[in-house]
Amino acid sequence: MAAPVRSAQTPQHERTPAAGSGESAGLLDSLGRAAKALLTPTGLAGAALEATWLGLHLGIYPLGVMGARASDQRRGYRVDHLPPTRRGLAVRDVEAAETPILLVHGMIDNRSIFTVLRRGLVNRGFGRIETINYPVFTRDIRAAAARLGDEVERIAGETGYERIHVIGHSLGGLIARYYVTRLGGDERVHTLVTLGTPHQGSYLAYAWNNGLTRQLRPGSGLLQELAGPVQDCQTRFIVYWSDLDQVILPQRNAALHHQDLNVHNIELHGVGHGSLPFTRTVVHGISAALAHLDSSGATVTRGVSEFTRRRVSASDADPMRATGRHR
Repeated sequence: MAAPVRSAQTPQHERTPAAGSGESAGLLDSLGRAAKALLTPTGLAGAALEATWLGLHLGIYPLGVMGARASDQRRGYRVDHLPPTRRGLAVRDVEAAETPILLVHGMIDNRSIFTVLRRGLVNRGFGRIETINYPVFTRDIRAAAARLGDEVERIAGETGYERIHVIGHSLGGLIARYYVTRLGGDERVHTLVTLGTPHQGSYLAYAWNNGLTRQLRPGSGLLQELAGPVQDCQTRFIVYWSDLDQVILPQRNAALHHQDLNVHNIELHGVGHGSLPFTRTVVHGISAALAHLDSSGATVTRGVSEFTRRRVSASDADPMRATGRHR
């Protein structure tokens, strides 16, 4: 299903605020927005598709538990046996085609959520797609980000590519963002794509109380840390969020706004949280963006998720702080 898209330009100790009247009002407002989005032809179709994808995902979920990781890898550089779409990317830009892509799933999930997206990327000519499982009962985003860093280093060592792409669904996107912006991962991650990631937290995290959900609440210590300055980040961000997301409340909290990061926010209409990795618009958009990059992060084809090189603003009052252009 192709979803309507709107692009937007965007400029310690764990502590979380207690749930109160402000949180209740915010939750009610976000539920109202979701209901309004649902009661449209596109929203109803999206809800039906979400239920269908959920049933499919539950069916293949056990297959994703088998093994800590999996890899779709093209062997050698022959292209004559490839279908035209895959052959085209390999011939036009072998570096873009062979840059590894790592897929990171969300909470209480596994790599099976990427079945459609992984196959779509392979069919479009990308030569190495990696999927991993992190522990289901992960309690700390910082620790998970450190483990992600180990996986990225492994892939870099095995492939010889100094920088890779990472795609994170839901919590996976937040883990990857922490790795990129707080653990020096921007040296290894060329592009980070997030799908339905609670960049500004979700009120749904108040429904359960443990170490992880406390980190996912709006205003948590971890989210405040992520909102802090990020100096000279080399990674570019592509952020998909939907007005029908039933997990990120309010839904707009899945957009990323940070003055130091190079971000392209893409709003979808009528796509549920679990449908994001399955949606044709998302698969096509990611494929187009990752197929049109040069090593600096700028695009080689105008109009395809265009990003510019980061720059330091001469007017910035703080010489230690870098600002980027936002898309």
